[in-house]
Amino acid sequence: MQKILFNEKFGLETAVLNGTKTMTRRQFYIPKKLQYLYMPDDTIRIYDTQRAGHVIQWCDSNKNVRMTFYPKYVIGEVVAIAQSYETMYHEIGLETMDMFTTSMKNSKGWNNKMFVKADLMQHHIRITNVKAERLQDISEEDCLKEGIKKTIHKDASGEWGRYYWYLGATKHNCPYGQYKEYDTAKDAFLNLIDEVSGKGTWNINPYVWVYEFELID
Repeated sequence: MQKILFNEKFGLETAVLNGTKTMTRRQFYIPKKLQYLYMPDDTIRIYDTQRAGHVIQWCDSNKNVRMTFYPKYVIGEVVAIAQSYETMYHEIGLETMDMFTTSMKNSKGWNNKMFVKADLMQHHIRITNVKAERLQDISEEDCLKEGIKKTIHKDASGEWGRYYWYLGATKHNCPYGQYKEYDTAKDAFLNLIDEVSGKGTWNINPYVWVYEFELID
């Protein structure tokens, strides 16, 4: 079983677990062993396999397929949501399982979910759709699936909405606390992605794998 990480600094793991985030975008990277290759954008295409979602293909100048890249996760796959062992310890009461938790406390995964074992995780998602696109091609609807929230305001001119993403939320505080408002869901998302993936990511407009999923436990 594979695992997937969600950035909890901005409340994304919480959003997945409470059902308000059902989609994630992961940047497409050339494998390290192939990074010596130069692949201009005009030689890369997205191909729909119909059954398994999108793949990314690298073509030559004559449009012949030179290489095909597949997504990390596929439709129907069950994936474990990575959480630190410490988080699990407090969430499901592992205090009573001394032999089990002793080995956890002595491992890198106690405070860092990058090092946890997928088979030990308690929450899972099922991949329901896979596609590839450029980051800036995200729709307003998909921004909401990414966890962007909408608030409704009323004043003398009528009813209007604002969008926001969780600002500085962690597992130790309420994710519905501080937030900055934006006029569109895409404005909120582009600011979120620059926080999560690094300033300038939106402007670079990379190819991304788009995974839609459902929480199953």
